[in-house]
Amino acid sequence: MINVYTIGFTQKTAKQFFSILNDNNIDVVVDVRLNNSSQLAGFSKYPDIEFFLDKICHIRYKHDLNFAPNGSTLTRYKKKQINWEEYEAEFAQTMQGRKITEYIKSAYNDNISICLLCSEPTPEKCHRRLIADYFKDAFNEVRIIHL
Repeated sequence: MINVYTIGFTQKTAKQFFSILNDNNIDVVVDVRLNNSSQLAGFSKYPDIEFFLDKICHIRYKHDLNFAPNGSTLTRYKKKQINWEEYEAEFAQTMQGRKITEYIKSAYNDNISICLLCSEPTPEKCHRRLIADYFKDAFNEVRIIHL
């Protein structure tokens, strides 16, 4: 059984965020954001997040743009030009084009505890939830845990 965790940083203090990760024995945080260096990201802005994860929790950090949405899709969704269902459909096309299931099998086949990081406070309308489902497609037994 592989555990795939997901977490959003908004509406969490740094103390809450790093405590949650530490308490769940995460080995590596996989940042799935298209832009990980925005000033609005606070403690989760790169390169600060990599430093904090290492020094506070001894967790590795990986920014994996293979999981990021297409820039135009994200922009149109944020501007409310497309709804969530349209975003999901376009995201699925992007992932299909990137052969994401095969990529996951080759890049994430070691038995480590990973946590997918994005900004949304809950997973319902966040692409990290969609990515977690691709892990289910790639491996036989996957448990998804949203932190």
